[in-house]
Amino acid sequence: MIKRRSDAPRQPLAEVFGFPIDNFSPEAERHRRLKLCPYNNKTPNCTKSRAKNPIGVCSVLGTGQQATITCPIRFREDWYIVEHAAAFFFAPGAQFTTLMEVPLNDKNGKTAGNIDVVLVSYDDAGRLTGYGSLEVQAVYISGTISTPFHHYMSDPAANREMDWRGHENYPRPDYLSSSRKRLAPQLIYKGGILHSWQRKMAVAVDSPFFATLPAMDVVDPEDAELAWLVYDLAYDKASERRHLALTQTVYTRFDSALEKITRSEAGNEQVFLDELQGRLDHTLASGDPEGASPDAPTLQDTEETF
Repeated sequence: MIKRRSDAPRQPLAEVFGFPIDNFSPEAERHRRLKLCPYNNKTPNCTKSRAKNPIGVCSVLGTGQQATITCPIRFREDWYIVEHAAAFFFAPGAQFTTLMEVPLNDKNGKTAGNIDVVLVSYDDAGRLTGYGSLEVQAVYISGTISTPFHHYMSDPAANREMDWRGHENYPRPDYLSSSRKRLAPQLIYKGGILHSWQRKMAVAVDSPFFATLPAMDVVDPEDAELAWLVYDLAYDKASERRHLALTQTVYTRFDSALEKITRSEAGNEQVFLDELQGRLDHTLASGDPEGASPDAPTLQDTEETF
């Protein structure tokens, strides 16, 4: 029998195809039926994981029933992220537009990846006058999100109150993997190049994810090289929907922020010493060193076979 986790919500789904799973308005049912994305995807339909039969989960519930964003397209609601990034990059009144998925190469012509969004400013003649990069970081999931999603979609009305806590591989936000495997490499490779060019950067994240990052040294906006745009999914009772809302903008220098994110905070060394002592005791008692290579013929053994 699988033990239920007491801190897990009854079920993990916050939004499916743009709507809370208990919203049965005609608009919500239409989006579920047609698998539509309301958040400015490159096509009208959701394409998460695959174009055909997408996994249309925009956000999941974490501890305390707080919704956290798992699809980067979700951040495009009404293009607030562009408005907020532009306020950091450009002077008031600047003309600007956005370019999506712009490739960035290093000195040797090797790819450093694509920039999610590049905001470019221009003059009346259409000449480029400046730019800044905007990266969007959603949260990875540990466990399996597709199974509860398909179960819900098989009969949304009947399954909106489903209790998924007893199921194997219950999906949960994986903030550590999101920062170490995705966010940190983006800042190192793409951010390192842009920083060497003295260009400003912004990163859009949600507040549950940002709360798991190390505390960073904050500077005044005019001294900042990197702006953290931190959002919540605020529930609106009138529309029965969640809406993207900027909760704070955190201004930092690039190098100090990168150092905080990529450097692990040291714990108590005694815990590690106890682990080493335990393994040493086992090795000495058994005579079988952990990780030892399988027995292999020596040179003398080989010579004796001829």
